[in-house]
Amino acid sequence: MVLAVAVEVSRHWTLNEYAITPGNATPVEPLVHVSGLATKSHHDAIMLTDVYLEQLTAWQYFTLQFQRHVQFVTASQLLDPGVPSSELAAQGYLEMSDSKQDAEVSAFTTLGWQLKGTPIGALVTSVETGTPAWHDKIKVADRIVSFDGSPVRSTCDVVSDLNPLSANSTVNLGIDKAHISAKGVITWANESIVTLRTAVPPLSLAPSGCPGVSGSNATWLGFSLEDATSYAFPAKVSIDTNDIGGPSAGLAMTLCIIDQLSRNSLTGGVKIAATGTMDQDGNVGDVGGVAEKTVAVQRAGAKYFIVPQVEVATARANAAPGLTVIGVTTLRQALQALHRIGGSKPVPLTAPRSRS
Repeated sequence: MVLAVAVEVSRHWTLNEYAITPGNATPVEPLVHVSGLATKSHHDAIMLTDVYLEQLTAWQYFTLQFQRHVQFVTASQLLDPGVPSSELAAQGYLEMSDSKQDAEVSAFTTLGWQLKGTPIGALVTSVETGTPAWHDKIKVADRIVSFDGSPVRSTCDVVSDLNPLSANSTVNLGIDKAHISAKGVITWANESIVTLRTAVPPLSLAPSGCPGVSGSNATWLGFSLEDATSYAFPAKVSIDTNDIGGPSAGLAMTLCIIDQLSRNSLTGGVKIAATGTMDQDGNVGDVGGVAEKTVAVQRAGAKYFIVPQVEVATARANAAPGLTVIGVTTLRQALQALHRIGGSKPVPLTAPRSRS
């Protein structure tokens, strides 16, 4: 009887522990739709790969100890100090939204288009509990577009506007409130005004690094920001990543966009998978869960797995015979690797032209 009660309690006792387990390796081509430019399907199996991330009960934590290919991480490893686990999903979907835009910028730039970004505000990336922003229900992905009536075009605009203020000041933020659907699609409403009263910043708050702002601000709202930028792309790209969060599909999405816009196959018909973040300068960044992703790629029958260079050892340690792991630090290196295994260099179907 005591044992039965203990087991039942453990099933409902939620821990600050998470499990990362192998997810899926999914072909990207069916998820990407391009309109406005000539495209061609090469029937390439360029796959993105994901993992499952689950917060654990005590019982799950115990039972998973006996399973292979499980990585345990704590909440503190996934979130900044003071940020609640309830924001984890929203942060992941915002990272995916950013990753899609970065993939488009990198793909079109690689194919010869010249793109110019227009600053459109500052995006909220996290909100700490108990802060002015938290009490006024500022959410992840909300976009700040004005500060006391003055336009906000970047994170440093917000920092500069806060800089001369003391704690307990009243500020009015113009915010395009974000709505994140159950599938992770983000849309923004028209600007509304939110009034907040600032607080004393924590001693651990680091200097912003913004031009003209020396040291840390004397006042604080309790959120983290990133710049929001809009681009006039030469085509409309839609990428269906329902229920997938995080930035790690950036490289795979970039390769697929280039493939659809190119005359010939990037892979030569070989089934490949890729993981890695992608920035707008074509740099590939490291990601988490590579051991578990390697298992998913292996199960999907991929012949090659392109990973960030720093993750090569982990991927190879978990790869079975028949899967070749390739490490890269840039998109250019990834394209060169595909060319070496029989793919074609990217040549756009439509001649690039400058877009502003």
